[in-house]
Amino acid sequence: MKKLFSLLLALCVAFGAAGCSKTDAVDSTREKTKVNLGMLKGPTGIGSVYLMEGDTENEYNCTLFSSPTDITAKIISKELDIAAVPTNLAAVLYNKTEGDVQILALNTFGTLYVVANGVEINTPEDLRGQTVLLSGQGATPEYALDYVLSACGVKEDVTIEFASEHAEVVTALAEGRASIVVLPEPNVTTALMKCPDAYVALDIGGLWAEKSRGGELSMGCVAVNREFAENNPQAVEAFLKEYADSIEKVNSDIQSAARLCEKYEIVPKAAVARQAIPRCAIRFEKGEKMKEIAEGCLEILYSYNPSAVGGKMPADDFYYGI
Repeated sequence: MKKLFSLLLALCVAFGAAGCSKTDAVDSTREKTKVNLGMLKGPTGIGSVYLMEGDTENEYNCTLFSSPTDITAKIISKELDIAAVPTNLAAVLYNKTEGDVQILALNTFGTLYVVANGVEINTPEDLRGQTVLLSGQGATPEYALDYVLSACGVKEDVTIEFASEHAEVVTALAEGRASIVVLPEPNVTTALMKCPDAYVALDIGGLWAEKSRGGELSMGCVAVNREFAENNPQAVEAFLKEYADSIEKVNSDIQSAARLCEKYEIVPKAAVARQAIPRCAIRFEKGEKMKEIAEGCLEILYSYNPSAVGGKMPADDFYYGI
């Protein structure tokens, strides 16, 4: 009897193990969905570094771009399935493509800062009579600064000058041709490294939230081609989970994330990324919260210049999952 029981037990274990092996084999050979992913260098791309490391449910073919204008044509032509872009550019693309572009999630918030060198700036009031240099004319940096200055009642007393790109602003500060500038990260960190006496004077994103009664400055998002989303709902949901996990890892282990930023050339040097990440306001928001934040921000931009959001406010179907 004991021998018979032992034999039956052994058979059960063997069949059980065979069953587990079969299930594992099915899972491990499941075909991955290929996702053409476009990411911008800088804050909006930092959150994706762990997707680039692999070991993901989807197969990500990731291409890095230096500026939003470089990525726009690829989205319109549907060469990219999902892409990180400025939030207002996603709205522009939604209107331009008649609804073919949606936003999946927000990924970066107020990354704009006033940096000063050789002059004391503690509050927006201290900007009266001063000249501020920035890049981003006709884009979010200009509108965000204008909104904050107007809300603080100092707009008429501040002279605004524009440079063609952020690097030019950093150089002007380093060479003493400008004493007050507005920059996003990681350019802020680069400026501080080049100008030991420079300092972060004001947080534009923080002032925006304060003056708009809690509405956040949404700088970046991930957008999706509607056709791809409709045809690949599981792949999109997998992306959202993996992207949220990646952002969480970035914020919880800045040292490792900084090394990956250099490895994948999202930020030139790990030392810069390490200092910049805490000021990049990288966070994952989807669903109703995403819509609430993005819509509030876009409404303010629209009030300044309708073309900043594509001529009209996006409809509800702009927001994926709503």
